Amino acid sequence: MNQTESAVRTAYSSTADIVRNLSLVTDEIADTAAKIDGQQVADLARHLSHPGRVFVAGAGRSGLVLRMAAMRLMHLGLDVHVAGDTTTPAIRSGDLLLVASGSGTTSGVVKAAETAATAGARIAAFTANPGSPLAGLADAVVIIPAAQKTDHGSSVSRQYAGSLFEQVLFLATEAVFQSLWDNTEVPAEELWLRHANLE
Repeated sequence: MNQTESAVRTAYSSTADIVRNLSLVTDEIADTAAKIDGQQVADLARHLSHPGRVFVAGAGRSGLVLRMAAMRLMHLGLDVHVAGDTTTPAIRSGDLLLVASGSGTTSGVVKAAETAATAGARIAAFTANPGSPLAGLADAVVIIPAAQKTDHGSSVSRQYAGSLFEQVLFLATEAVFQSLWDNTEVPAEELWLRHANLE
């Protein structure tokens, strides 16, 4: 057992620690979400309402959040694919690539955006870095003002790595889904018929 593992295993979290950190996390999420430009999110949502297939691409925890968003968009009836899955077809003109990277420099995500751009597809991106290559490639950009995962001394967040970005990314994608759904007449029961039944 290494020193870090040993320290974690012997650490004790009191109820007070947990309550304090629940407050820390929820306060940071609320503060950061309140700073997102609603117009940027609305512009991204408009791209999702255009005809064409939707592809999502992200790495690590941001990629997991986009997989959750892909499921909700599928529930709405959109034709959605996750980049890297074996059944994902080629992206083409008229399609939309939805990507997320806090740094905006994640190599696989930037490469996916470059491929999409070459194919004539539109790109919608979530990032914390407005000057990043990913933001530069995007037709719609939502800036999440959170610390990047390598910004360990950040005053923006006390949480580890990119946690705050990923948490707020989840809220933003849920808000997009909710907004798109609110503008339909489709009941929840109909969306549920599309839910996976091979679980």
